[in-house]
Amino acid sequence: MEPQPRTIFERELAGEVISLDDPEYPQIYAIIRKAIRVTSQLNAMPVDDNEQVNRVFSELTNQPVDDTFFLIPPFYTDFGHNIRIGRNVFVNHACTFMDRGGITLEDDVLVGPKVNLITTNHPTEPGQRRATYSRPIVLKKGAWIGANVTVMPGVTIEENAIVGAGAVVTKDVPANSIVAGVPARVVKNL
Repeated sequence: MEPQPRTIFERELAGEVISLDDPEYPQIYAIIRKAIRVTSQLNAMPVDDNEQVNRVFSELTNQPVDDTFFLIPPFYTDFGHNIRIGRNVFVNHACTFMDRGGITLEDDVLVGPKVNLITTNHPTEPGQRRATYSRPIVLKKGAWIGANVTVMPGVTIEENAIVGAGAVVTKDVPANSIVAGVPARVVKNL
């Protein structure tokens, strides 16, 4: 039996370069349009109704989030369907999750305000720069991401690690460590 061709979503999650002229790209663009609509709705809601915020966020991610999830809008994303949220996760206001490569926030993760989790990048070859490729970001159990941090594609922040405010994280962060700076470096072990 001949193997089935992979969908554009499977190819993207596998890290393949995706061109705007890919015949399946309209499927990605449809989810991008949905994300724009749903985040607009989310960001216009009264923030004192966590149940309603979680319901709309679940629509954005295309799967239910746990009742213990707490998000303070506004929130921004370019896709939404590749965000996975554990239990007792807190996401502060004005965060951007570019999740086409997949973003996982395990249990007890804390995300400060204005954090950027960016899973998508562009090839460096000038003729291919309008194409994209993606790598997943994983925040392991108990990780704490400070205000205005940027996490780049392919990074895993291990259990109980802390990322200091304003850091740019380009490499994996070891468990039970504190990183800070641009680029982020280990400054202390817990």
